[in-house]
Amino acid sequence: MTRRRVAVTGLGVVAPCGIGVEAFWDGLNGPAPEGERRVHDFDPSPWFDNPKDVRRTDRCTQFAIAAADMALEQAGELVADPSRSGVWIGTGIGGIQTLEDQIQIRLDRGERRVSPFLVPMMMANAPTAAVSMRHGLQGPAENTCTACAAGTHAVANAARLVASGRCDVMVAGGSEAAFVPTALAGFSNMTAFSSVGVSRPFDAERDGFVMGEGAGILVLEDWDTATARGATIIAEVLGGASTADAHHITAPSPEGVGAISCMELAMEEAGVTANQVGHVNAHGTSTPLNDMAEARAMAKVFGTPGPLVTSTKGITGHALGAAGALEAVALALSLQKGLIPPTSGYATPDPEMPPINLVTGEAASWEPTVALSNSFGFGGHNGTIVMGPART
Repeated sequence: MTRRRVAVTGLGVVAPCGIGVEAFWDGLNGPAPEGERRVHDFDPSPWFDNPKDVRRTDRCTQFAIAAADMALEQAGELVADPSRSGVWIGTGIGGIQTLEDQIQIRLDRGERRVSPFLVPMMMANAPTAAVSMRHGLQGPAENTCTACAAGTHAVANAARLVASGRCDVMVAGGSEAAFVPTALAGFSNMTAFSSVGVSRPFDAERDGFVMGEGAGILVLEDWDTATARGATIIAEVLGGASTADAHHITAPSPEGVGAISCMELAMEEAGVTANQVGHVNAHGTSTPLNDMAEARAMAKVFGTPGPLVTSTKGITGHALGAAGALEAVALALSLQKGLIPPTSGYATPDPEMPPINLVTGEAASWEPTVALSNSFGFGGHNGTIVMGPART
């Protein structure tokens, strides 16, 4: 099968460090916020004509709608047949705010007061469905729910639909809004959170992640169609892969075996070799086990010190199912701008960790070339996407 080239022609983002692409980029290169990473200044009303529709849409879906609108606006006027245009948005949890609210209503006021919109608001595919209906995209409309790898899997799966010729346009990414008391208690009680509320990926003093939320959306388009209509191409998706650790429900395989195979398979699909990779946007959650396993995996695949590495979670926190999508947006911007944001929060090297070429302090200039983004989720889900600069 001839693989078609996949162009990134639009980006949209709702993140704790900024809403909109340029605000997001500035935030990635600025000081880290303190504590949990909520999107404090998000107002959904500009994306809804009727206030009633806001009340009938979970925050997770609101984020996705806003980010998709931004991405499609940047992409410009598409020329694809609606039946060959689709949506693929991942999430780790979906509309958990709605679920928590309605459970409390049932307990306080009885079953008859539970909203009839509970199910369509809470379901994990709601963001995909909403974006599909909003923009009349009648091709595949699917959802990936693979914990913290969901956003990366969604982008890779959507790109494959374009590359294979099934679709000409895919709107892809991830969305998450899980700041509810029960979810926070669950993560806290499993000691996943940083005890001091600081995200410090790959640092010797890392002690857990800081929760985030948001959405990242990319418009993926057949390269020839995009160039023919004069679209501005931001980056190219070269390939991707998915593997499983088959090891433990929360802990990664200690030597990063699943991550190694995922990166290698993604590069194989992209038709590139490890020595061509110039940058890795790491999963880098700031947890002791994850960062060690990922560092070992990168050292195995690329050698040491290897390509330039960053973890943007030092700024964004860990947005669960949206994390990989936010990082895909960051990777595309790094390729477009020739800059790699620093790993915020990093101060002390871990003497037990293989040396990696970590960007710290300030953004690093680089000559854009092949780049990877990794995501690893509870359940042992691994995801990698491979991107390259927008070269003809």
